Amino acid sequence: MKKLLVVLLSIAMLSSLMAGCAKKATETTSATKTYAILVKNAGNPYNEKESAGFKKVIEAAGATCIVKAPESATAEAQITMINELVAQKVSAIAIAGNDADALQPALKQAMDAGIKVLSLDSAVNKDSRLVHVNQAGTVLIGTTLVAAVAELAGADGGQFAILSATSQATNQNAWIDAMKADLEADSRNLELVKIAYGDDEFQKSVDETEALIKNYPDLKVICAPTTVGMIAAGKVLTDKGLTATIKLTGLGLPSEMADYIGADKACPFMFLWNPEEIGALAAHTAIALVDGTITGKAGETFTAGTLGDDNGKYTIVEAADGGTEIILGSPFKFDSSNIETWKTVY
Repeated sequence: MKKLLVVLLSIAMLSSLMAGCAKKATETTSATKTYAILVKNAGNPYNEKESAGFKKVIEAAGATCIVKAPESATAEAQITMINELVAQKVSAIAIAGNDADALQPALKQAMDAGIKVLSLDSAVNKDSRLVHVNQAGTVLIGTTLVAAVAELAGADGGQFAILSATSQATNQNAWIDAMKADLEADSRNLELVKIAYGDDEFQKSVDETEALIKNYPDLKVICAPTTVGMIAAGKVLTDKGLTATIKLTGLGLPSEMADYIGADKACPFMFLWNPEEIGALAAHTAIALVDGTITGKAGETFTAGTLGDDNGKYTIVEAADGGTEIILGSPFKFDSSNIETWKTVY
């Protein structure tokens, strides 16, 4: 009987020890997972919001978050940082690409090392990622912006220009291509006279706006599918007293554009989505990839906290480039009726 008691006590102690070790191992595994977000460039408020949303979700999951932002919005600067993250053996990299194709060798090296690579906001090519986290459907953004330009130009139509980010920015180029396709299929008398590139730098965007005004005296609308371009163009049109003759629309941050929104101001209305939610969705996606919940194939589903309209459930779909993507939602319209509320949000 005494021997049996000793055996039972030994088993109990061993079970307790094993449970403790299992718990410790789980905690250690969670603590050693590191998720990185690499945005386009430093000093970009939109990118900062994305990073904040990503970091909040990752840290809430008990993992480590690394935020990377190069000084300039170039592929070369991002490649250096990708290599650094590979050396650090991170679990996943979420990247807003500055160039769809130039990043492929570095990202391929990361995937070969077992790192889960996904893109957000600005896609890398389909062979450089497992899945892309998209703000909204590309075609929907393009048609929404063309409809906005048409409304501001009036019944007679007229000239308009696009003030974009960089010439290699995949999201900007995809939206512009969708705008061009919509223009070709539509009878509205709109003339796209110029696509200018401010490289997502405020001063260069200011300079490009001033050049558009000088070179196209009949210009009616400037459409900026970039938050930096929006704030720069809004300031130029306001400072030059041109808000009655040239109107602005595009994709802008409410907190930055509040002073320029209104029927009698530079920008009667604009569109965007919540960049913090894009970052958060990218974080949930990265965790699901690392955990093995998803692999990035079309048709797979996962939950992303409280995001979305379906209790956080998202489905991976086919993307236009042949890869796959996850779509956050539809563009939201900001105007004088709601800008005061939203400017305090983001």
